[in-house]
Amino acid sequence: MGYLKKFFRDIVHDGSIPAGQSSFESLSEEQLEAHMGISRYGDFELTKAVRPSYDLQVVQSRGYRHDAYKDEENGTVTPMLMASETRAKLFELFLKLTEPLGEIVDVVLDTSHKRRSNESGYEDLYREHIDAPVLRSILWDYEDLLTNDGFTGIAVLNPSVSLEVQFDEHKLLIVYGADLSRFERILRCQLECREGIRFLLDGECDHFHSSSHRYKMQFDELKVRLGMDDGVF
Repeated sequence: MGYLKKFFRDIVHDGSIPAGQSSFESLSEEQLEAHMGISRYGDFELTKAVRPSYDLQVVQSRGYRHDAYKDEENGTVTPMLMASETRAKLFELFLKLTEPLGEIVDVVLDTSHKRRSNESGYEDLYREHIDAPVLRSILWDYEDLLTNDGFTGIAVLNPSVSLEVQFDEHKLLIVYGADLSRFERILRCQLECREGIRFLLDGECDHFHSSSHRYKMQFDELKVRLGMDDGVF
């Protein structure tokens, strides 16, 4: 196996790809290197966290759409907003979206770093009742991790009003709640509502997540900063 393909296997996991059907499997090292090196499509710059499939089933672009989450157990339907923004504006938009949640929030860190060491599944770590301005200050210190690590996601929520903002592993911004009008006003200030927009997302297209040992170390540091060592669920 060539160096680049070994490197690829070491740092990348596939999204929505059945075993043996990755579009990277048949690529030469030159094709692989060229594809992984493309970060801009039109006016949209990807983060380091994700790359589309080689056949470009979906080309990421700026915009947001309305959606809904249905709980299969009780049938409850929760309105959603889903948004993508170019790399330079993404993290600041995420922090702006947390402002309507209130002054005291809960935070969840999500990681799939264990998949790199052949451990199973994902890990979620929870911290309750943190001052929102303090949280945002801490998160600024980890902008690179949260923006560019394809194995790390974060959610900020206010359970008392059933509102949640996610900045997930795909580097999409997802808002859940009954009344999303304040969040949509924030999105509308810089993004166009495009109901047909598609994302690099499980269930919508093949795509690839990447990470590194450096990001794993930063994740471990962030969870300590947030007091999450014993908050696994």
